[in-house]
Formats: sequence, structure tokens, C-alpha cells
Amino acid sequence: MTANEKAKAKTEQAAGAAAAAVGHAVGNESLHAKGRALQMRGDARQVKEKTKDIGKH
Repeated sequence: MTANEKAKAKTEQAAGAAAAAVGHAVGNESLHAKGRALQMRGDARQVKEKTKDIGKH
């Protein structure tokens, strides 16, 4: 996994988790949903990069 893509994935996961937690805490369903979506995008990016790494070995 390239370092840049790995960093992007981790950043998206962390930002998404934080936004989802804040949205849940204040009762803002829209913010909670956007946070979960961002977190899932980070998860998907990480899976994509790990799959690319497997193909290289």
C-alpha cells in the first residue's frame, strides 16, 4: 500500500468516526450519516490498497 493512500484511508476513517460520534452525541442524524459514509470510504480505500499489495506479491 502506498504511504500516501494509506494515510488518506486512515485520515478518512478517523475523521468519519469523529463526525459520526459527534453527530450521534448531539442527535444530528445527518452529521452521523455523513461521518459513517466517510468512515466507510476510508475502509474501502484501505481494502483496495491491500488488494493491490496482494497482487504485487
